[in-house]
Amino acid sequence: MVAVVVSINVACVVDGSTARAETRGEQIVRLYGEGKYAAATELAKAELDDNIKALGPDHPDTATSLNNLALLYDSQSKYDLAEPLYKRALAINEKALGPDHSETATSLNNLAELYRAQGKYDEAEPLHERALAICEKALGPDHPDTATSLNNLAQLYRAQGKYDEAEPLYERALAIYEKALGPDHPKTATTLNNLAFLYQAQEKYDEAEPLYERALAIREKALGPEHPDTAATLNNLARLREDQSKAAASAK
Repeated sequence: MVAVVVSINVACVVDGSTARAETRGEQIVRLYGEGKYAAATELAKAELDDNIKALGPDHPDTATSLNNLALLYDSQSKYDLAEPLYKRALAINEKALGPDHSETATSLNNLAELYRAQGKYDEAEPLHERALAICEKALGPDHPDTATSLNNLAQLYRAQGKYDEAEPLYERALAIYEKALGPDHPKTATTLNNLAFLYQAQEKYDEAEPLYERALAIREKALGPEHPDTAATLNNLARLREDQSKAAASAK
């Protein structure tokens, strides 16, 4: 299983409810990170309702809440529920913040990932390319959010069998995460996992194995042995070793 990098953010509310809303926003991020999507979804719905009441339906913080709720639906494969929320968040950000703002790039990225998950590659590609261009211009070529866009565009290319186009994007994303976030960060592990998957798809098993092993070690330490991302890497490593065994047997 490959892994994407998406963006979930904390939105705050004004007028005296800020502290409570920030605490809830942090809980949403934590529950999402723990894979507890149902619990996070209920909090995200409440946060969205509060932001609409306090700030209005077209405020950037409302867009953040829309994005977060959409992401949680997306994580549960509830694509029909996620798509209109992503689109609404994108429209708000483009109007309120501008077409070249980093939050607009976040909305583009997440909508593109929704389309990629459904195999709608022609719809996803221009959104990913636009998100990457915005990130490189607004945040710089070495920003973690630029790495997110690189990783996700690479995922799209990999899904289309464009391995030669995907590999340098993964490598660049990995270098950015290692420098900006550290070699033991979960996002570093995500890109290690994805690059390993790319090598495995090309039967480059000796190149894939150490990347999976490193990704697994990071995830076990940072996320815990029971986290879904840890399980995904364990499954990937097991499949790789099956492939290695089959290749060795056929070579005899």
